[in-house]
Amino acid sequence: MSDHIKIRPAEGKWTVRAGAAVMGETTRALEVIEGENPPVIYFPRDDVAMAFLDDSDTVTTCPYKGEARHFSIQTRSKLIEDAAWSYEAPVEDLAAIKGFLAFYADKATVART
Repeated sequence: MSDHIKIRPAEGKWTVRAGAAVMGETTRALEVIEGENPPVIYFPRDDVAMAFLDDSDTVTTCPYKGEARHFSIQTRSKLIEDAAWSYEAPVEDLAAIKGFLAFYADKATVART
């Protein structure tokens, strides 16, 4: 695995909320630490209400992780564009995050509960 990125199980139960809705809860989250950046919590898709997420046209590329697809969240009152991302085919050393979802802190609230 890259020395720049560390992946480890995130201890405890984690919840992601968007608007007033709970989008997901898990005890199987991963904590991804990239360089000096704050850790990012990644949720398994099975633990997220995928029915509220819509594919976005946005695709970004990270030189360390690969290509990320983005998702928008449809709440009762609005669409939160590009609120989450997922690596469908990450670089080989980071295969543990394949298919997991992470959420932008300014668009959803991720907390240990």
